[in-house]
Amino acid sequence: MRALCGAIISAGALIGLGLLSIGFGTRYSQYPYHNLDNGEAQWVLFKHMDTAMLVSLVALVGGLVIGLGIAFVGLAYHHHRRQLEHQHLHHRAAGDRVTV
Repeated sequence: MRALCGAIISAGALIGLGLLSIGFGTRYSQYPYHNLDNGEAQWVLFKHMDTAMLVSLVALVGGLVIGLGIAFVGLAYHHHRRQLEHQHLHHRAAGDRVTV
């Protein structure tokens, strides 16, 4: 269940990042690509972006990292418990045998 919850959190964060990238493209589509002085490519720097978009970007990336962490730890814990159950069944079955 932990892994499923982590996967749902990660999926929500990825959907949010996709929508945010569409928002970035729409917001900064009119930004001039080439610098008029020397003709070099010009990019939008993080310090020139809107504060609300940067806050949402940081929140979504943080949510993605947390969701992936929960998913991986949940899967590791799940496999650990299944291994312990398997060992318990194996030792119990070995004790019931009678050798001649």
